Amino acid sequence: MDEVADRYLRRSDAFARTVASVPEDGWDGPTPCGDWTVRDLVAHVAEMNTVHLGRAGASPRPVPPVAEDPLGAWRAVREQVLAALADPAVAGARVGGRLGDWTYAEVIDRAIGMELVVHGWDLARALGRRAPIDPADIDHLWRTIELVGEEEVRFGFGPAVPPPAGADAQARLLAHLGRHDDGR
Repeated sequence: MDEVADRYLRRSDAFARTVASVPEDGWDGPTPCGDWTVRDLVAHVAEMNTVHLGRAGASPRPVPPVAEDPLGAWRAVREQVLAALADPAVAGARVGGRLGDWTYAEVIDRAIGMELVVHGWDLARALGRRAPIDPADIDHLWRTIELVGEEEVRFGFGPAVPPPAGADAQARLLAHLGRHDDGR
């Protein structure tokens, strides 16, 4: 379980750093995610991080509204997920659902891990920043894609786009998930 919690902590810390760096006038800016603003994207990731808590037997606690305190909301959500991962009864609870009969820890490591990495990239790009993805995360996300299947990937991330000529591993992954990575 430590490996899952460590990976979640690393990914969620990276997401938190990016959220913390959004300028006050940047919350209504566009993202690579269709019609979502920066605030919408953060709200989505926060919601996806908490959606399985109740199904795993944990009682989600109230968090600040993302509309009023995006970073505070994210930090509160992250704290609840980490507490759930530290509780063997919650971490090992079967949550089922569209992804299959996974434990809470597996959902966090796979599906939520993909949310954090890909939407972390989306958020950084929305802010005009380079957004390198850890090569270990690229490999882990490809394995997750294989586990959930193409139909679920398309449901969550939309149609694939052609990768650019000479694309590296990150650009190929992001193209598979409907994103254009120009390397900037």
